[in-house]
Amino acid sequence: MRVVFVHGACVKDGSWWWHPTAERLAEHGVTSEAPPLPSCGETGLPVGADGPGLDDDVAAVRAVLTASDEPTVVVAYSYGGIITAQAAAGVDSVRHLLLITSYLPEPGESLSTFGGESPAPFLEVDPEAGTFTVRPDALADTFLQDCTPEIQRAAMDRTARQSLAVLQAPVQAAAWHAVPSTYIVCADDRGTPAERQREFARRAGTVVELDAGHHPFLSQPEAVRDVVLACFT
Repeated sequence: MRVVFVHGACVKDGSWWWHPTAERLAEHGVTSEAPPLPSCGETGLPVGADGPGLDDDVAAVRAVLTASDEPTVVVAYSYGGIITAQAAAGVDSVRHLLLITSYLPEPGESLSTFGGESPAPFLEVDPEAGTFTVRPDALADTFLQDCTPEIQRAAMDRTARQSLAVLQAPVQAAAWHAVPSTYIVCADDRGTPAERQREFARRAGTVVELDAGHHPFLSQPEAVRDVVLACFT
């Protein structure tokens, strides 16, 4: 059994974000992998207007999913749900999708489908460079308020500028139509409001709600571990 963790926007080093839950899953014989996303600069390609976008992220995740026939749960977090909708489509080894405070798009929908006319106040957008990121002064209070100070400090070093192109790119498939799915609603999330999450959760097969912020795999790894293990049964 294995888990492939698809991280969210504007961060790098996905294995670090996932590691508290991964360590607890390893105790149950479940391995984990967190593919690097090109649009976040994790593969060395320069991000920006002409840099890697959604298709590159999809290809990176799909390559990991198709590299093994081991039964796999894909844990898609936030923007990771956009990637996973396409990357996991038609992959026989994928047995379950676990969406965490995630976007859950239909074909033709994109990140911009779910946003407002103006960027969210916690984002810093540079149209000339073609990138965006999370404002450093908003990271802890918006996304990590229920995490320890140590985790908050470490997270600051793992934010990234990301290609703006990912906002407009539509997905071409919706794996959750064919693959069993579970959605974790994070009721105390200050980044993606719980009501918006519950709207997405209506598209999933099972819904679990946690009193957690935007990163429950950091703040409540035991709870997330238990949901992941249930996805294998």
